Amino acid sequence: MRKHHPKNERIKRKYLGYLEEAKRMSVKSTDQAAASLALFEASTGYKDFATFHIEQARRFKRKQAEQINPKTGRPLAKATIYSRLMALKAFFQWLSRETGYKSKFSYSDADYFNPSANDGRIATANRERPVPSAEQIRHVLKSMKAETDLEKRNRALIAFAFLTGVRDDAMASLSIRHVDLDRRKVNQDARTVRTKNRKTIQSVFFPVGEDVEAIVKDWIIFLTTERLYGPDAPLFPSTQVGLTEKRVFGALGLSRSPWSNAGSIRKIFRQAFEGAGLPYFNPHSFRKTLGQIGERQCKTPEEFKAWSQNLGHEHVLTTFTSYGAVSSHRQEEIMGSLCETSVGEVKAKVAPDMATIQHVLKHLTENTG
Repeated sequence: MRKHHPKNERIKRKYLGYLEEAKRMSVKSTDQAAASLALFEASTGYKDFATFHIEQARRFKRKQAEQINPKTGRPLAKATIYSRLMALKAFFQWLSRETGYKSKFSYSDADYFNPSANDGRIATANRERPVPSAEQIRHVLKSMKAETDLEKRNRALIAFAFLTGVRDDAMASLSIRHVDLDRRKVNQDARTVRTKNRKTIQSVFFPVGEDVEAIVKDWIIFLTTERLYGPDAPLFPSTQVGLTEKRVFGALGLSRSPWSNAGSIRKIFRQAFEGAGLPYFNPHSFRKTLGQIGERQCKTPEEFKAWSQNLGHEHVLTTFTSYGAVSSHRQEEIMGSLCETSVGEVKAKVAPDMATIQHVLKHLTENTG
């Protein structure tokens, strides 16, 4: 049975190059587009893209709606289906303008990949995600051991995420020289640090507490003075793995190499929160915690703008919409306090009126008598 189509492979290579070079999409995003195309090809029996017909799009949508996620045993998430359909829609819109295809189908035929309006709203709806409180993060830091080199690194990693709001992949690629303890600054130089969209970000430590800052300072001093790591060494070295005394492979201590990705960092966060008896919060959730702290601490627009820039956001609205959402629990507290204030104000306004009415009634009664 055919598993690919030579002509399709050539045009897919051209399209993925277009996404990466012209549209400046990341490798991860282009990989997701390639995966969607592979699913569509399999659904058509690997027919030539030039034979595309709207019925193929309809059939693909039906199959996606009927498909079961093998990991959960439940239907595919609306968001998963939506992202696949939008990737295919974008591809066939692009393909309809290419030589050899523009006469085969029209640009508007790609619209048949659109999901229903209801499914689209479900897939793109913003949903509240749990965010750790400052108290929960402090509880995790207090519960973590700091006896071995690896334990010190893991605790410093949690503290650094809270102190700086740096994203996990950027933390994995930071060197010691990127942190200036005297000026309390972090230089996320996009030439060597894997920042989002490869933006260079200059930020200072957030005011989350001297105890948190002390953990980070002690860690850097430990690396440079006791382990003799140089400025170009990784701020958070990966784990050295080898044969232990029991002649089995295991963790031996710190290496002098950085992590290649953020997978190990997320694993450390999971173990730290679960070890403290709390649900897992990923590293990115710390940025939302800092966003909420900023909403409460900043008193002027200028202060919040500085706070937003410190998170690496070019626009304040990004901080408000992405990180500043009020949790349902906090929403109840705010609305409750507003109700109490309103009731108090009403009582204050009504009280003099009642006194006036009583005075008038007394005057009328005396005169009538």
